Amino acid sequence: MKYRQLGTTELSVSEVGFGVWTVATNWWGKRSEQENVNLLVKAYDLGVNFYDTADTYSEGYGEEILAKALGKQRHDILIGTKFGYDIYSPFERVGHQERPQKWTADYIRYACEQSLRRLQTDYIDLFQLHNPRMDAIEQDELFDLLDELVKEGKIRYYGAALGPDIGWFEEGEAVMKHRHVPSVQIIYSMLEQQPARQFFPVALEEQTGLLSRVPHASGLLDGTFTRDTVFDPSDHRSHREQEWLDRSLVKLERLGFLSEHIDATIGQIAIKFALSGDRVACVLPNITNMEQLHEFAAAPDSEEIPADDLETTRQLFDENFGLPEEVESPVAD
Repeated sequence: MKYRQLGTTELSVSEVGFGVWTVATNWWGKRSEQENVNLLVKAYDLGVNFYDTADTYSEGYGEEILAKALGKQRHDILIGTKFGYDIYSPFERVGHQERPQKWTADYIRYACEQSLRRLQTDYIDLFQLHNPRMDAIEQDELFDLLDELVKEGKIRYYGAALGPDIGWFEEGEAVMKHRHVPSVQIIYSMLEQQPARQFFPVALEEQTGLLSRVPHASGLLDGTFTRDTVFDPSDHRSHREQEWLDRSLVKLERLGFLSEHIDATIGQIAIKFALSGDRVACVLPNITNMEQLHEFAAAPDSEEIPADDLETTRQLFDENFGLPEEVESPVAD
C-alpha cells in the first residue's frame, strides 16, 4: 500500500481507502455481519488506513460496525464520517429517496456526539458535510461550530462530501474557495470525469485534498456488469438503467486498449486513473468481497498508466466515446 497526504492536513491516507457503506447497507447484496467485519479487518491487514463512513448509513450502523471491527486499532486508522442528514426524526424511506437535512449548530453538535459514541472514540479524524447544498455552505454558524469542535478536540479536520450524484461544481468551488476546507470528496472515474476535472485547478490553488469515490462507475469498471447482465424488475436500476448499461458497455469496449497496454486488471487500472496526478489522495472503491479487496488493495503497486493513454482516455470522454447525447447514470452515494 502507498500513502498520500490529504491536502494541508496531517492525515497520511492510504491510496485505497474503504467506503464503509458497502458493508453497512444491503444496496450491494446481503452478507452476514461477520463477513463484513472480516472485510474491514482484512483491509487493515493489507495496509488500508482510511475508512469512510456516515451517520446515515443504516441509521448509524455504518459507524457501529467500524468500531466493532477495528476498535482495537483505533489509533492506527483514520476515520472519516459524515453528517447533515436528520437520522433522528421519523422518516419513511421509499427506495433510495433522500432524507431531510438539518444544519443547525445544535443539531450538528448532537450528531457529532452520537457519532463519537457509535464509533467508540473520543475524536473523529475527518468530519464531512454530507451532500451539502449552497444554503448550508453559506451558514457562518455552521462553520463556527465546526471550528469549535476542532478546538475541543472532538474532530481533527472537517471537509465536504459532494453529491448525491455527480455534479455540484458550485458547492465544491464554494467550500474550497470560501470555506477553505482541507478535504473534498468527489466522484471521479474514467466514465465520469466531470466536473471532477474542473475541480482540480481549484483544489491545486487552494491546496485542497480530494477523496474520490465510485472509481469503478457503479460496477462497470470492475467487471461486475456485462452484456449478459439482466436487472430484476424490482431492482432500482431496471428499465432506464438497462439502457444506461448498454451504452456504458460500449464506452467500456472503447477503453479496451488500456488492458492491452497495461499489465493490470481493469479494476486496478480504474483506480490508477483516479489516482493519476497529485490532487486525489485516496480512492474509495466499492468493496463487497475478499477477491475485490485483494485486487483493489494491490492497485497502487500495479503498473502506471502511460501519459499518452491517460490523454486518450480524457479525449474519449470529451467526445462522449462517440455516442449520441448521454443518458443519466444511476445515483451514487
